[in-house]
Amino acid sequence: MKTLTKLAIASILGLVVSTAANASLIVNGGFEDNDVNGGAGGWQWYSASDVNGWDGSNIEIWQDFGSIGAYEGEQHAELNAHPNGGDVFSIFQTFSTVEGASYELFFAYGARRSDNEAFQVELLGASTLLDQLIDDHTVNNVWETFSYTFTADSSETTLRFTAITPDTGTVGNFLDGISDVAVPAPGTLLLLGGALNGFGLRRKQ
Repeated sequence: MKTLTKLAIASILGLVVSTAANASLIVNGGFEDNDVNGGAGGWQWYSASDVNGWDGSNIEIWQDFGSIGAYEGEQHAELNAHPNGGDVFSIFQTFSTVEGASYELFFAYGARRSDNEAFQVELLGASTLLDQLIDDHTVNNVWETFSYTFTADSSETTLRFTAITPDTGTVGNFLDGISDVAVPAPGTLLLLGGALNGFGLRRKQ
């Protein structure tokens, strides 16, 4: 049996690092787990506790809307979803993080009816890691994207979306493709390279 070369080992280790870094910590960030029947334009509202991974207010899930379609997969969510007694719409998810490690948050968003739509996105650990108003919606049936790199300061981090405009109205603020992935430390690949060089030296002895 042939011994693995340094290049082969590097490829394998690189793949492992890449896979780990690209595995999203957000559960059901594309809102695909609740199968909305009815084909294109079909929709259904759910209590957030009935949507895998999420909690908070009601969530409306669409299988496409007009010509915007989903950003990824076949379905997307509407943050403003079904009457909720006049309370502000807010959904959230808490996921495990490593204190001091870096992560990248990503999501797509769009307007259902008006470019006045807006929502707040927050990352909450031991402190507030992100508190951002998203108010640059457009109404020409396109998705905008948002990304943000942060350093975790606790073993758990909460991602929260809160409707601002409209706050209690039930038409507005589409979300899809939500992910949070670990960002490899800058020295990770250097450490792998050093380990591989050491492996090569040992083989030569």
